[in-house]
Amino acid sequence: MRAGRAGAVLLSAGLLGTVLALPPAGAVAAELPRVDLRVLVVDDGGEAVGAVTDELRNTGVPFTTVKLGEAGRPVIDAAFLSDTVSGRPRAKFQGVVLPNEAPFGAGSAESAALTAYEKSFGIRQVDAYTWAHPGVGLDYTDQEGYAGQLDGVDATVTAAGKAGPFGYLDGPLKFEDNSPSVMESYGYAARPRAGYTSYLDMPTGTGATRGSLVGEYVNDGRRELVVTFAYNKYQKQFRVLARGVVEWLTQGVHLGQSRNYFSVHVDDVFAPDARWNSGLNCTPGDFDCAGGEGESANPVRMTAADATYAAQWQQQSGFKLDMVYNAGAGEEWKAENGNVDALADRLVADRAQYRWINHTYTHPFLGCTQDNTVVPWKCATDAAGNTLWMSRAEISKQISDNHKWATGKGIAVDRSELVTGEHSGLKTAPQQPVDNPNLAGALADNGVKWIASDASREPQQRAAGAALTVPRHPMNVYYNVGTAAEMADEYNWLYTSRADGGSGACEDNPASTCMDEPLDVQSGYASYIVPQEARTALGHVVNNDPRPHYVHQSNLAEERLLYPVLNKTLADYRALFADNAPVVNPRQKDVGVEYTRRAAWDKAVAGNKVTAYRIGDTVTVQTPSGVLAPISAPEGTKKQLLLGTAAFGTTYAGGRSAWTGPELLQSAVTLKLPAAPAPAPATTTEAPAVQAPALRTPVAKVTPQAPAAPAEPLTPEENAAH
Repeated sequence: MRAGRAGAVLLSAGLLGTVLALPPAGAVAAELPRVDLRVLVVDDGGEAVGAVTDELRNTGVPFTTVKLGEAGRPVIDAAFLSDTVSGRPRAKFQGVVLPNEAPFGAGSAESAALTAYEKSFGIRQVDAYTWAHPGVGLDYTDQEGYAGQLDGVDATVTAAGKAGPFGYLDGPLKFEDNSPSVMESYGYAARPRAGYTSYLDMPTGTGATRGSLVGEYVNDGRRELVVTFAYNKYQKQFRVLARGVVEWLTQGVHLGQSRNYFSVHVDDVFAPDARWNSGLNCTPGDFDCAGGEGESANPVRMTAADATYAAQWQQQSGFKLDMVYNAGAGEEWKAENGNVDALADRLVADRAQYRWINHTYTHPFLGCTQDNTVVPWKCATDAAGNTLWMSRAEISKQISDNHKWATGKGIAVDRSELVTGEHSGLKTAPQQPVDNPNLAGALADNGVKWIASDASREPQQRAAGAALTVPRHPMNVYYNVGTAAEMADEYNWLYTSRADGGSGACEDNPASTCMDEPLDVQSGYASYIVPQEARTALGHVVNNDPRPHYVHQSNLAEERLLYPVLNKTLADYRALFADNAPVVNPRQKDVGVEYTRRAAWDKAVAGNKVTAYRIGDTVTVQTPSGVLAPISAPEGTKKQLLLGTAAFGTTYAGGRSAWTGPELLQSAVTLKLPAAPAPAPATTTEAPAVQAPALRTPVAKVTPQAPAAPAEPLTPEENAAH
């Protein structure tokens, strides 16, 4: 064992019907092989293997990649796959991912070695993308099957799929169809033969016949998960199935864990937001809005009725919003409006129904002093050329005054969490390439441990002094609109070419795409923007991505533009997933902790400092001192305590999982799993030798993406302050 305290996690082996064959009663323990908790990925450079690899990485499952086309790659033979440790046979991989069923060629030495390995140790194999033929347990597609485009197809998880690896899914799975002019997915749906169990199928168009798209083929003592449609890591149909692929491959016992996360921060609560001007194609109050200098004459701000609606919506939807508040901006508004603020009164009365996050008192820019005499702005300097920064005292006062206001109103706010206006204080490329040097001290002064950042600029967590960032996804329901018509108009300006009356920004930005034609300003928001934003959000939810999304209080005002996006995202999710896989709605600090643990785990795995293996009905995991291990195991698993046992982890998607380490006075953690069902017999079927056709791969799909506009443009009060 390595020096220092090491954690060992002991799990029994077995789930989903097939486990390592155990010896007869009375057999000595030395006869049991050791199986390392690591996956072998044989990569041909294709999208399918890349997608499965991405899921392994996102989940936290260790894997070894062998690139088929790489000169000097390891030869996959018996010595590569297995050896002996302390007199015990060792399987180096608990599962194998291949591009297809025969990537090395029929009859090759590498294929023979892999076949013998899988049979000897009970190792499962995923065929990432292949065609329908008897060699994988399916009829040919010309036998009442189907081969062709799958865009928009309604597939169904079968009863066997729900009883097995895809038990977290509930409804039909519609394949993406984002554009009628581009093929996005292609596949082969065929009737199962003996030894094949279908997990996902679709109608073939030939009477009542249904053809399988995903299934398990048991043949000659081996088990393969056969996938017969093309996909990439971004497509919904794969993202929804990806969890089940990993669970099947690892027999439900593996390192790593995943959840479906969704949380939404509503910024600028209590403050007014400036309004888009359709005539000027800019936002009055912004310093770069020619002809719109000065404060916006008609800002967008929630009313008491909007606050009442928000509380009712939360209760009806079963989803909690995070209110990211600027108390000082609200007090300024109140002073300018007869010292009456029905909105604040209503939100404070309903304070217990929300989570609250400090957004600074008046929402100033906390970075360098902005020189707005040029476009784009630049950091102002003194006579010696030194950058002028907001001071530590000023930043600290903005944080502390906002916190004091909330606690004085009885609002529960966690001082460890902070969202600065525009994520300012943190670096803002290109004008401010470094953090305000006074920021870290001010964060420490106020006990801030988790400061929000913009995931479109900085997608990964990083340090800001002693604090850590929590990246947030911007949702493209713009901060400066109150109506659907305003939203569609601004969207058109950003996403249409100059020839179509737009700004042409989509032409100039290689990361963006122009729409074919402008949206109808009356219907475009509902018909185009809402489905696109809901699809983007759902893509984050099903990708084990805990990063919060953020919008603005203006999106809860007037026509309440946010709710259609949230309603569709939640409805689409709940139509797909069973009750055992609910949306997880974390607060900001919980996301920060999750990312910190992931970083430590990834570092340990990358440094080969994690040892994990299974022997019979136990699994042992050893990690460096202080590093928690993410572990997934079957429902019913118990954790061994110093005295007695307790339920392990938390239940999710039909299993149990947790970040775990040794208990007090223990150097190891032992998890007791329930007895696995007896494995189904492995049947043998003779399949004729066939020549595989060239697999069809859909055309790469490019759709208009989120606007390249600033994620959080300046508000009028910020420009006035600077």
